[in-house]
Parts: sequence; C-alpha cells; structure tokens
Amino acid sequence: MPGTVPEQDAADERPLIELRQISKTFGAVKALQDLEVSIRPGELVTVVGPSGCGKSTLFNILAGLEEPDPGNILRLKGVSSTASDLLGKVSFMPQRDLLLPWRNVIDNAILALEVEGMPRAEARRLAMDMLPEFGLAGFEAQYPNQLSGGMRQRVALMRTFLFKRDLMLLDEPFGALDALTRTMMQRWLLDVWQKHKRTVLFITHDVDEAIFLGDRVLVMTARPGRIKLEQAVDLPRPRKADIVTSPEFIALKKTLLEAIEEESMKSFQVAGR
Repeated sequence: MPGTVPEQDAADERPLIELRQISKTFGAVKALQDLEVSIRPGELVTVVGPSGCGKSTLFNILAGLEEPDPGNILRLKGVSSTASDLLGKVSFMPQRDLLLPWRNVIDNAILALEVEGMPRAEARRLAMDMLPEFGLAGFEAQYPNQLSGGMRQRVALMRTFLFKRDLMLLDEPFGALDALTRTMMQRWLLDVWQKHKRTVLFITHDVDEAIFLGDRVLVMTARPGRIKLEQAVDLPRPRKADIVTSPEFIALKKTLLEAIEEESMKSFQVAGR
C-alpha cells in the first residue's frame, strides 16, 4: 500500500539494542539511574564520562553479567529481554587482553569458538583466514610473552570478532598503549569495523578517541550514571589522522569536554563530603 514501510526496511531501522529506565543499585550505592540508550545496527557508539559514572556497570548489564533493578525496559532487536538473555549473545572485550600464556596466537584467538563447541581444526581455519587483516600473519605460533602490547590487543580483538555477535562491547581496549600505538590501533579498528560493519559500543576516557571513532558520543553523568549528552559526530568516513586538527573536530571536542568537566566537578564534590 502507498505510504507503508516495507517490513524489511522497518526491521533495518529498528534499534539493535534499546535500554529504557535502567537503574542499578549495589547496596547503598546507586550506580545507574534512569539511563536510556538506543543503538542502531552497524553503529559505532563511544561512551565517555567521569570515573565511577557507571560505564562498566552498563557494559556488565549489556553483557548479561548484571541484572538492572526492577522496572527497566530492555529490548534486543525489538524483543523484550532480561540482561541474562543477552549472555552469550554479545561479544565483550574487557580492558585487559586476557590472553592465556600457554596458548599461542591462533589458539588464543579461537578460544570462544572452542567453548561454543566448534571443532578446533575448523576454528583454526577460520582464524588463519582472518590473520592478515588483523596484522598477525606469520605470528600464529607466537605466544603472548613474545608479542608487543599492540599485537596482544589485536589478538584479543580478533578473538572478539571471531565470536560473531551482533553487538560488540569494547571496554577501553587501547587504554594501556602508548600514544603512537594507540593512534595506529584506532585507525586500524576503523578499517576492520568498516569492512565487517559490526555494531560496537566503545568505552574510553579519551575524548579525541571517542570523536575519531564514533558515529555518536554518549556522555554519562557523575554517579548515579545516566546519559547527559548524546552528540552526533558528523565527520566524513573514512577518517584520516589529520581530521583531529579540523575546526569541526575541535568544536565537537570543546562541547564534550565542557560536559565531562561539569560532571567531573560533581564527582569531586561528592568525594570531598
């Protein structure tokens, strides 16, 4: 009928994950309060905020590791869900690479596939095909103690990509790297993301990183955490390294820094009482 939206197109516009009225309490501490987030398929959304604002709590809920307080609304692909329903449906990379020292690169990369029950030979074939785009060709037999920090993170990210899920949660994956390696990893991640078009939620404390990577930047308030600002990043892709000196980038950075500074001051005031 004229004016109707085809069923497939409507499904494509539907948020992949939708959180409404999300609160989380730990004893006397209110970590999150009435947080609302909606993420569309294929988006790369970055999250910034002051320390202790509940970013990791948000990730734990999305990973199915923590249930929010009663009264929440959580939908995955439009279906009402509990946090525990998301367990195993989301790929999650924490801050540390968590590589097993007794496993080489290829066997660390296939760990999640093995846990799912995939035969080791088949998992290794999949991983071997993916090694070149992760910059690890020729390193499949190396062990974690033989790798640089950037290479260890690439192995961990390859493991996360191999665990094919619609939503990837990346919790400061480049936070421990030196500035030059971090910049190179950001550009590499964008290349891989644009090829695979996974949906990514990315925690960072680095505002430049948040803008450079993100389609949108979410700024969280001081605890109890909720979304203070949702800033669209209308910068062309693919993004080149020199975009960080453009007037548009600098204007976005100013807006975000002002919002974060205001919330950081609230955190200090609470801590000083």
